[in-house]
Amino acid sequence: MKTRITKLLGIEYPLIQGGMAWVAESRLAAAVSEAGGFGIIGAGAAPAAIVREQIRQCRAMTDKPFGVNIMLMNPEAQDIAGVVAEEGVTAVTTGAGNPGRYMADWKAAGIKVIPVVASVAQARMMERAGADAVVAEGMESGGHIGSSTTMTLVPQVADAVEIPVIAAGGIGDGRGLAAAFMLGAEAVQMGTRFVAAKESIAHENYKKKIIAAKDIDSQVTGMSHGHPVRQLRNQMTREYLKLEKEGASFEELEQLTVGALRRAVLEGDIVNGSLMAGQIAGLVGREQTCGEIIREIMEQAAALLERRGS
Repeated sequence: MKTRITKLLGIEYPLIQGGMAWVAESRLAAAVSEAGGFGIIGAGAAPAAIVREQIRQCRAMTDKPFGVNIMLMNPEAQDIAGVVAEEGVTAVTTGAGNPGRYMADWKAAGIKVIPVVASVAQARMMERAGADAVVAEGMESGGHIGSSTTMTLVPQVADAVEIPVIAAGGIGDGRGLAAAFMLGAEAVQMGTRFVAAKESIAHENYKKKIIAAKDIDSQVTGMSHGHPVRQLRNQMTREYLKLEKEGASFEELEQLTVGALRRAVLEGDIVNGSLMAGQIAGLVGREQTCGEIIREIMEQAAALLERRGS
């Protein structure tokens, strides 16, 4: 199952692990890459020195290609961009901003640049800026989301740009991968499924919440102030939505979420932590290794695509 993305990144399978803050660290990224996918270290809000350390740890665990996701709102984004160029990772994915100012340095270092986009306009702008591919992420995904669904966004982006498109949001098994190919994507990016992987450092409480989740168990907070986030429902989301309905200010609402993702991932706080997860959480039925996840997805997708071809 070779595509322009597998060739671009030098990987066996068109399956990319999402750069989830706190969760996507060196061990998870290395495990995904070792299994034939493309592992990503999520820089999140980490300082540049930690990102460098994570890159070197990952490189010690795998000789396969891997990348780094940079949230451009991070105050240390410029320093992290420099670290990535110096360390020479295979690719950078970006979110929460325009990576244009760093593009030349990354390109000079031979790094592929793959921004995450939530609209056709963003995709076109990134293509003009020199991006090698884009991740078209629908609102079914966990964490910060846009307003378009994957089903509607991916084909419109695929029609609008010449560079390859990676589909993300609402993809959790081989059926999702096969569907993404039918929509015009050449790879998929998945996050939630890997949060529950055996190699993930996410607390067992967090993993168990994902595994036990039903189709209706995610909620979106922050719609009123333009910063929507999808996560599993708990006491924190209920309180947030209550205050949001009452017209609380952005600053007041943010107090509920300061450090909430870290508490969920590292401390297992499933009451007041931020359990970021996509709508596919209901598809995750057990904890598996990254290798098992990837093999299962690829076998299912291959069977479906072969059946379609016949």
